Amino acid sequence: MKYQALYRKYRPKTFDDVYGQQIVVQTLKNVIKNNKLTHAYLFVGPRGTGKTSIAKIFAKTINCLHPEDGLSCEKCDICISNNSNENVDIIEMDAASNNGVDEIREIRNHITLLPTVSKYKIYIIDEVHMLTTGAFNALLKTLEEYVNKNIDLIKFKLQRVNEEGKTLEIVSGATFEKTTGEDGFNKLYSTDVLLDSPCVYLIKKEIFTQNNLKFAVGTEHEDFGLIPFIIVLAKTMVSVNFYGYFYIQSDNSITRNEDYKRTIKKAYDALKHYDNAIELTKKLNLNKLTKQNIRIYYTNAIILKAKELHDEEQEKYIKEIKNRKMAKNIKVRNLKQFIKRLLLSINIKLYLQMK
Repeated sequence: MKYQALYRKYRPKTFDDVYGQQIVVQTLKNVIKNNKLTHAYLFVGPRGTGKTSIAKIFAKTINCLHPEDGLSCEKCDICISNNSNENVDIIEMDAASNNGVDEIREIRNHITLLPTVSKYKIYIIDEVHMLTTGAFNALLKTLEEYVNKNIDLIKFKLQRVNEEGKTLEIVSGATFEKTTGEDGFNKLYSTDVLLDSPCVYLIKKEIFTQNNLKFAVGTEHEDFGLIPFIIVLAKTMVSVNFYGYFYIQSDNSITRNEDYKRTIKKAYDALKHYDNAIELTKKLNLNKLTKQNIRIYYTNAIILKAKELHDEEQEKYIKEIKNRKMAKNIKVRNLKQFIKRLLLSINIKLYLQMK
């Protein structure tokens, strides 16, 4: 009798067999049900948490001929061949023992070939962190070939879910074809979409290196201080109708249970980012509309921070706003904007009460 390790014998075969990873499982099932697949997935976590098992189940399910509610049917030829490890279109590679450039090059040579019997050809690279630097670079090149090389920045949709996998919020904003970073920024700004979260962007590293951009160390909201400039400095960008990030919101997370001292620090760090942003805006060769929208964007963010403070702390913060003469950043196009600008000049506390 052929020996089989216990972990292989009792490895889960369907998503329903997986325990302890309900959020991940539900997310992947939603991806399958809504046909929102992308070309690469990264499974990260401590040893023994089911990364390889879930990857194998995911690979089988997306190739299943009769999936139902995000689950494999376990009856079709694809499912049967997968369960017996005989599907030639799902290739597993142990990067711990096959960690060289030659192995990745072999993948690159075969990846363009069509699948033999399945809908998709899938490579599962286990222990990928064991690859050599050269192999990593070769793998990265393979992944990047599926992205238009003439695009510096890609923005995708974000779905915020709770710990049970229920959707709490969808952040999408304007979707548009290839355009300049400035034009993209102004389109996203016009839809009042979340701009300052790096997780909804795929960013070429050259935007950082060529413009000497760095996230501020030791500050809160470091993304708020930089993301608008990453966008406007992109030569080209697109905004796609695709869920590229699933944010799991836990009731016990640090961001939802912070103390008031941290709230105060966040507010004053935001002021630092505002000051840096105003100076950087002056130096950059941006069009008038972009500069105006950047100033308004940062001003609105500072106002939101002021609303989170109370009593003496809010009074002190209001003085900081007055000292910076933020009222001049409000563009007056109608009566409401005129009133907002006037209040921001003479009575910020009353301004904070406005919607």
